[in-house]
Amino acid sequence: MLNKISKVLSGSIAEEVCIEEGDILISINGSEVKDIIDYKYLISDEFIVLEVKKPNEEVWEIEIEKEYSEEVGIEFADPMMDKPMNCHNKCIFCFIDQLPDGMRETLYFKDDDSRLSFLQGNFITMTNMSDEDIDRIIKYRISPINISVHSTTPEVRCRMMNNRFAGNIYHRLKRLADAKININCQIVVCPGYNDGNELVNTIEDLFKLYPYVNNVAAVPIGVTKFREEKKLVKLKLFNRESAAVEIDNISKLQEKYIQLIGQPFVRLSDEFYILAQKEVPKTEFYNGFEQLEDGVGVVRLFRNNIESSLEKLDTKLKGSFTIITGTLAYKEIFDAAQKIMDENKNVKINVRKIINNFFGNTITVTGLLTGKDIIEQLKDFDLQKHIILPDNMFRKGYELSDNKELIMLDDTTVDDLEKTLNRKILVCDYTGEDLIDIINKYCKED
Repeated sequence: MLNKISKVLSGSIAEEVCIEEGDILISINGSEVKDIIDYKYLISDEFIVLEVKKPNEEVWEIEIEKEYSEEVGIEFADPMMDKPMNCHNKCIFCFIDQLPDGMRETLYFKDDDSRLSFLQGNFITMTNMSDEDIDRIIKYRISPINISVHSTTPEVRCRMMNNRFAGNIYHRLKRLADAKININCQIVVCPGYNDGNELVNTIEDLFKLYPYVNNVAAVPIGVTKFREEKKLVKLKLFNRESAAVEIDNISKLQEKYIQLIGQPFVRLSDEFYILAQKEVPKTEFYNGFEQLEDGVGVVRLFRNNIESSLEKLDTKLKGSFTIITGTLAYKEIFDAAQKIMDENKNVKINVRKIINNFFGNTITVTGLLTGKDIIEQLKDFDLQKHIILPDNMFRKGYELSDNKELIMLDDTTVDDLEKTLNRKILVCDYTGEDLIDIINKYCKED
């Protein structure tokens, strides 16, 4: 049962009223609970009546008085309480369409569900949403909601998404903004489609909806080696010159917005700056680093975390580590390792750059590396005692039924890596926040 309660938090209201693991939630205040959004909305009242079915089929009616929005303290076997909605677009930039055959089934599922946007930060296109669905977002105040825009020009968006109904995005965004729903927007930038002036025009359109559209992230297209065999449309990639053009174009908008609202409104992912060989912006530019999942500000935050935690490095300890990274972040990780070794001469760190042979060398981000490539490229390498991998290499979230085991895109696990490489694997926050702590923990006194 999708509404089956899997956990009752200790000391919670639910525990006090004898709700138990295995109970099934039927209704709240007489309203059927269809999914997690219904639950979040209905449970927030100060006085609620829960209808709960016990394992013996007995139905209990439980009255609860609480503070407004106070949590009751139950978790469900399926956090969604319903199956996620599938994406019906055929976007030219879709990474899932570029996957090879034979990977685990869950990787091929393309979600496009506003509930996952609210719960997990996933981006949706709004193309499979009815007016009633939008009414529900407004009624339940589902905010913020994350939306993949790509272009506000109807013809361009329809062409990019291969969906003739995709062109009404601005109307829908305006409807949400008029209802004071907060919106985060993402643009996947594809050379020849929505770059240059088209990107500028899209950003300018979105700014008209400020402050409810309160930030925009622009990321470059990623292309795997499987596009050709999948007979997908050919796409250009950004290079040093074209990435620099986009930075220059967008910086003019950013300067204008900073003058108007005190922040840049639109931010480019770090990949643009690394490709263009330009310095990433300063800390204050990123406004608390709200767009890390889009690769916006990761480099700056990583540097900040290393600098701020270097003083915690125990210089009396001795140890050795190999840090694994993709080609894009290699220089950044190498520089950080050098700073750590300069601070503690007893620590030895090798940084190993892994080429993405699985997806092709055009995929340079660390989060898309596979265990197969790591094993193949490390087997003849002089490894240190411990191997450090960033946690964004491992899949987590709703696509896995069990989060206890960290698993990579090709189903390689931490245990697989440890057994094959005969080294202890240490998983580090990809922003480097806990890197010094890990080094201290696995070093020994000299």
